[in-house]
Amino acid sequence: MKKFLILGVLFLLPIVAYLFFSSGINNFAKLPVLTENVKDIRDLENNRDSIVSFQNKISIVAFFGNDLDALKGNTFNLDKKILEKFYEFDDFQFVIILPKSAKAQADEFVSEFNNITNSNYWSFVYGEPNEIEDIFKSFKTNLELDSKLQTPYVFIVDKDSNLRGRDDDDEGLLYGYDSRSVSELGNKMNDDIKVILAEYRLALKKYNSKLTKK
Repeated sequence: MKKFLILGVLFLLPIVAYLFFSSGINNFAKLPVLTENVKDIRDLENNRDSIVSFQNKISIVAFFGNDLDALKGNTFNLDKKILEKFYEFDDFQFVIILPKSAKAQADEFVSEFNNITNSNYWSFVYGEPNEIEDIFKSFKTNLELDSKLQTPYVFIVDKDSNLRGRDDDDEGLLYGYDSRSVSELGNKMNDDIKVILAEYRLALKKYNSKLTKK
């Protein structure tokens, strides 16, 4: 009887351990939704030949206002620690939301950054101040835009126009990532983007598996 009990434990233990850890991985591989259905940008003017929208894209969103010179260092940090790692993903985009008065600055901004990165991947959308404020307010964060309609914090918006972030950060809810901090970008934001990409890959894998079974 003891032999059967020992064999049973030895047989079941790996299975239980597998179920436990696989459950933990599945739970980890989901970046929390902090705000649902943020206001879309599809009706705003942009620098593309097609509509720029949050729908069906994983978007890194920046509100860089009308003083781009003040944010050059932040953009360099963001590009080197985050963007250049993910530019080649078809469902990934970097969206910079600016007031219409900043168009000329944006052209100079892109021209300057083309010397150090591929800023052709950047999508600029332009709105009136009230439109930009409405979009930002729809994110429902604990952050604010300054008088120049800018913030150094950047945001992750998923394919369903939901704001993603952390609900268990050291300081509480983490709505946005500070582009002034190389450490925060390289650690927290980089990890969180990997999590959301893995989440969508898993969902796609499950979807394809169902199609195969049919």
